[in-house]
Amino acid sequence: MKKFTRTLLSVGTAICLYGAVAQADTIKIGLAGPATGPVAQYGDMQKIGVLAAIEQINKAGGINGMQLEGVIYDDACDPKQAVAVANKIVNDGIQHVVGHLCSSSTEPAADIYEEEGVLMITAASTSPSITEKGHQMIFRTIGLDSMQGPFAGQYVINSVKPKNMAIIHDKQQYGEGLATAVKKEVEAAGIKPVMFEGVTPGDKDFSALIAKLKKNKVDFVYYGGYHPELGLILRQSKEKGLAARFMGPEGVGNPDISKIAGAASEGLLVTLPQSFDKDPANQALVQAIVDKGEDPTGPFVFPAYSAVEVMTAAMTATGSTDTEKLADFIRSNTFKTTTGELAFNEKGDLAQFSFVVYDWHADGTKTPAK
Repeated sequence: MKKFTRTLLSVGTAICLYGAVAQADTIKIGLAGPATGPVAQYGDMQKIGVLAAIEQINKAGGINGMQLEGVIYDDACDPKQAVAVANKIVNDGIQHVVGHLCSSSTEPAADIYEEEGVLMITAASTSPSITEKGHQMIFRTIGLDSMQGPFAGQYVINSVKPKNMAIIHDKQQYGEGLATAVKKEVEAAGIKPVMFEGVTPGDKDFSALIAKLKKNKVDFVYYGGYHPELGLILRQSKEKGLAARFMGPEGVGNPDISKIAGAASEGLLVTLPQSFDKDPANQALVQAIVDKGEDPTGPFVFPAYSAVEVMTAAMTATGSTDTEKLADFIRSNTFKTTTGELAFNEKGDLAQFSFVVYDWHADGTKTPAK
């Protein structure tokens, strides 16, 4: 396999998000994800990474003599809206997409992109089913639930060792998929959860759930889903005297969970991608993002940045923007990026990806768990 190295450049002035530089000699990259809705914070992370990459590449002269232009599309992490967005991207003539973000939105959008020959790289969607359909145009720069779930399960088995474990999920593709993977892992080790139940996204009152957790003397809860619901569950659990520790995936690893849960978020365990913002090789980029008043620490910032790196490295090497050529090239090469050296399998998934368990703190920060 050939290798392509990254040159870290300084970030200058921010480009216009909606294409003030739009000309015939630009390459448009669609940025699809939640700009509105309850998980818009994760869309912000993706946007920060993509636009930082576009900005640096443009300052270095662009790709094959052309500048990049980021075009933002809001799917609100809603599957129906994601389908509408995907169709609009196709109708707008955009051939290259970073996104979508929520797995339940990414999967139906990916079907459209595959059919229409649009190259898509998601930096955040982790459901294995997205890449199990034999698509050739779909890739991701994030690990799978089938990696993260067992990883979390092993931490529960070896470090937490709960007496009475419950597994709760939000009934969505991402959350329930992770919860199921964790359940399978802990049960194989002889830990039988006393509860495996779903909650409804958007619910505000979890009194009945908490009463059931207390009745079953639950001392540990794994939650598959996003931060808005878990934040309320944490806060209400503390208020109602439930003495259980909680764990969740990267979908809860957002400072807003501490705004919702307050002191109850202290000690939450979270599985996240490693903190690429701590990598010494990325410090110039980190500082450039900070200088713009943006946060480089979100779990999807650097995977989104690397999605652009992979896509544009393929464009440079092939001298083309043809999506079929790019997809073939991406599968056949490795890429040195801000998230490490990336190689893809035939499904479009990363050959390797590492998750880390963190202790979450009430001030919205995190430290590696012991």
